Amino acid sequence: MVGNIILYFVVALVIVIFSFMAIRTDKILRAATYLLFVLLGSAVFYFQMGYQFLGAVQIAVYAGGIMVLFVFAILLTHKPNDKAAPMESHRRIAGAVAAGIGTALLLYALFTMPMVCSSNGTMLSLGEALSGDQITMKMIGEAFTGTNRFQYLLPFEAVSVLLLASIIGGVTVGRKR
Repeated sequence: MVGNIILYFVVALVIVIFSFMAIRTDKILRAATYLLFVLLGSAVFYFQMGYQFLGAVQIAVYAGGIMVLFVFAILLTHKPNDKAAPMESHRRIAGAVAAGIGTALLLYALFTMPMVCSSNGTMLSLGEALSGDQITMKMIGEAFTGTNRFQYLLPFEAVSVLLLASIIGGVTVGRKR
């Protein structure tokens, strides 16, 4: 138990540090490498919670496949030794306020919108589910791949089409150079 708690805090600290480093670095390939460590840290959390399948998917899909696509897209659109120009904006306060409002709305939606089906067939919000029934992997899978009300197959497919369009756009921009 104590070892799991220590591992949790060490991995959480690694994720926070590498996330900050990915944001602050001027070199885009280093940022992609730091992002890789963040994604691997997320996989460690899945393994620690006993979700071996999700941990393996996290490593295979995100830490493996998506990072390879990111690196290829970066190499196709930028020269590896180029430093990114620092972004300057005079509207940081407005951006921070908008981000705070967006976060508050997302958290409200997360805890109030019906997300999973309980064992007796009624839809539960995340807040209700956390206080009552046990959420199983089957319930989460049905919520993500179902076509009924409050299920997420259409957004899931929309994201996959968006990723495909991004890849095609990166290849197109890379060929024009």
